[in-house]
Amino acid sequence: MATSPGARGTARPATTHPQPATAGTPTVLSGATVVLPTGTVQNGRVIINGTRIAGSAPENAQVIDVTGHWLIPGFVDIHNHGGGGASFTSGTADDVVRGIHTHRLHGTTTLVASTVTGDMDFLAQRAGLLSELAEQGDIAGIHFEGPFISPCRKGAHSEELLRDPDPAEVRKLIDAARGKAKMVTLATELPGGIDSVRLLAEHGVIAAIGHTDATYEQTVEAIDAGATVATHLFNAMPALGHRTPGPIAALLEDERITVELINDGTHLHPAALQLAFHHKGADRVAFITDAMDAAGFGDGRYMLGPLEVEVSDGVARLVEGGSIAGSTLTLDRAFKRAVTVDGLPVEDAVAALSANPARLLGMSDSIGSLEPGRYADLLLLDADFELKGVMRRGEWVVDPQLG
Repeated sequence: MATSPGARGTARPATTHPQPATAGTPTVLSGATVVLPTGTVQNGRVIINGTRIAGSAPENAQVIDVTGHWLIPGFVDIHNHGGGGASFTSGTADDVVRGIHTHRLHGTTTLVASTVTGDMDFLAQRAGLLSELAEQGDIAGIHFEGPFISPCRKGAHSEELLRDPDPAEVRKLIDAARGKAKMVTLATELPGGIDSVRLLAEHGVIAAIGHTDATYEQTVEAIDAGATVATHLFNAMPALGHRTPGPIAALLEDERITVELINDGTHLHPAALQLAFHHKGADRVAFITDAMDAAGFGDGRYMLGPLEVEVSDGVARLVEGGSIAGSTLTLDRAFKRAVTVDGLPVEDAVAALSANPARLLGMSDSIGSLEPGRYADLLLLDADFELKGVMRRGEWVVDPQLG
């Protein structure tokens, strides 16, 4: 854990060269600027014993000087469709694992695998495969984005496969996920939408409002029924209007809602991000990637479900129609942009990338912070917020080659 409290903000620690670690030995990472839920700690330390963060160091602990670096919790991504050339919707189990590993290399130590709209039987089959990976601990669960969304706001989803959110069909996907369904994105204004929100809430699954053409009043009704997340706020929903405020106003004003934001510089203007933080506060924003196959892989042609996507200069768009088709974002880039371009305090960016999504998943007791008892999921960054090391469950995924 950390010692000696310091000030909030984005001040950089001094640059030094840390020393190498010994695998499997209780370890103290000492001298870093450590971000905790209570604030930033200068000259702090984090103690790793096995897979967990400890409150005190055993006598045989190895002390490693990481002065000049930041230590922050591993990122938690609740909305991610793939990466490394692999799709969570259509890839094999090995493909999915490759995509997961790609994002781990960029700091995402906990990931929810998202699907896109497809045939119901196919989605149920995918839920079976993904639930096995969740049972193995590779992913934290499954997010179904579609098919229960509005054709008016379909984005990169196949319109002919869309359907109203019939509670019986929503239940079919939940059952197919074998307890591993974490979130379902719905256009709650569609027939069956409100009943489906109630069904999801009763089963402990997040009901997320997104790809919606709802009015302000319809959105309020969905929130009152139990919806708690806004899927990529501002995107795939009506714009904020002064006479017809639509869903954005309702989602921003209600403290029961956590809003997802895609902070890649393409999906949002910086002023929109600042608007969200101003109205929600730092504890009700979750940065996501909404990544597709090309994340961490490169430009080219890809398939997103049944739709063809062209990725050029890191921006993914449908070949037919040109709609933005997810992103190629990784969360280390979202974090660096938040603190260096958007000017967010480091603590606020960490909350949006770690603590808040962990809370949504009901996993705050094990991930999302560097407090004792949590998993040793942590990131080491240099003074310029470049990712240097990734530790998951006490083992380096990205070895910082300290020394």
